[in-house]
Amino acid sequence: MDSSQSRTKTSFHEDTMSFLISSPKENGSWTFDLDDISDPGLTTGLHLAGRTVETLARYDLLEPYGIKCSWLVPGRGGTGITTSLALGNHPLDSPETAERILSSRPVGYPDAEVNWITLPGPGIWIDAEGQRRPEPQLVDLQVDTDPVSARVKLSVHHDVWAYYDFFGNPHPEVYRNNAPRLEAALRELEDVLGAEAYPGDHTFFGAPKRYGLHVPEPDENGRGPDVTKFFWL
Repeated sequence: MDSSQSRTKTSFHEDTMSFLISSPKENGSWTFDLDDISDPGLTTGLHLAGRTVETLARYDLLEPYGIKCSWLVPGRGGTGITTSLALGNHPLDSPETAERILSSRPVGYPDAEVNWITLPGPGIWIDAEGQRRPEPQLVDLQVDTDPVSARVKLSVHHDVWAYYDFFGNPHPEVYRNNAPRLEAALRELEDVLGAEAYPGDHTFFGAPKRYGLHVPEPDENGRGPDVTKFFWL
């Protein structure tokens, strides 16, 4: 499905009901390393986040409702503290958003800086009958905002991107309705961010490739691997 087919928006809410099984570890992740950026930090990170969210929103993969921030003290490491705030009425990459984030700095760490941000929010997946369904955290987006490196990471925890569901059942209609949208978004993000989508590590739940998930070889019954036994490890 191309982006023009996804323009009919569904109203998103923080309390969106979940329809999907979510794996405890991602079944696919992709990192965009932006090592050539000369001024990494919060301002740059918010700019990258804004451009990434715009792209994901075009494919109805993410509509964030807030920002979650992790804090570290330079030279000492992470604080173990995260703060959360609503997006508000200002663009992600605006000075006002940066000011609101810095105003949420933990009071016990006056020298703390933002290490990374995540953008929680729902997205749309499409079932076998073509029904558009909201899912609370369809994709996870993390942007590094520390002063050393700039990095964007996208990860997924659902089987709608895979040819087989988590139980090993083929669901080709679900795959065809969703996997091309993820592929198109990853390809566009390479252009938007100016960096290749680098696939993350394989997990029990899936094996990412550059623009999606590998399709495993079926067994003699035409089924894929049942990975649900790994959900409780």
